[in-house]
Amino acid sequence: MLNKNIETFLGCDSNYQEAKAVVFGAPFDSTTSFRPGTRFASKTMRGDSDGLETYSPYQDKDLADINVFDGGDLELCFGDTKKALGQIEAFTAQILGDNKLPVMIGGEHLVTLGAVRAVFRKHPDLHVVHFDAHADLRDDYLGATLSHATVLHRVWDLVGDDRIFQFGIRSGDRSEFRWGKEHVVTRKFDFQGLEEVVEKLKGKPVYFTLDLDVLDPSVFPGTGTPEPGGVSFMQLLDAIRSVSRLSIVGCDINELSPVYDHSGVSTAVACKVLRELLLAVVK
Repeated sequence: MLNKNIETFLGCDSNYQEAKAVVFGAPFDSTTSFRPGTRFASKTMRGDSDGLETYSPYQDKDLADINVFDGGDLELCFGDTKKALGQIEAFTAQILGDNKLPVMIGGEHLVTLGAVRAVFRKHPDLHVVHFDAHADLRDDYLGATLSHATVLHRVWDLVGDDRIFQFGIRSGDRSEFRWGKEHVVTRKFDFQGLEEVVEKLKGKPVYFTLDLDVLDPSVFPGTGTPEPGGVSFMQLLDAIRSVSRLSIVGCDINELSPVYDHSGVSTAVACKVLRELLLAVVK
């Protein structure tokens, strides 16, 4: 008998009832300010993940030993940003309501706002750890308050001062950095100070958002806004393992734009990062 062909991310083929975590794609890039294409990330990652093993020699863990369900890609409204964010929020809330960990694949970074809104409703004392090349703290971008360049400011609107901790930041408007000094904790260029933040946030609910352009473009060129001077792959894996010691209640990776790296290396990097993230945070 033939079975229905369902493509899932590497090893994420548990049934929903047994799953501890749910991976899903949010293929949205309607507010991208430079080069679009992140809407194709989750679909491309599922296909290319076949080239990886489920076993991680970095952590001595295997995806075959944890229960993760791949919920597929959301069918988002590209013509209405508010509606798309509402769809992401509703899906994330459903996952949380079933006591599972939401793990979202973007899409541009704005998709994080939809997920954080749902997580914040369940955990009003939420803190946010943010890896990125860009501060994303503008109050508006060319008059738009909902943009991948404003997403962390919109998250701040929810969680307030001293709840957002940024690492790897090396790009932004001068006004963003000045505003950020008063409201968030920003570590520029690398992960220095991460261990102190992890100690500070132990026992608190944390949303972890990972913009893959925190990586140097020599490692990860397939993104819409590449920024030289980023971290290495191994530095990122070490940082993910540090963050995994926290009480992660939601997470995402975003900003892979596979069309800008025809070699496929960037997609391979994104797949491997997602594998390591799942193995680190799914207990």
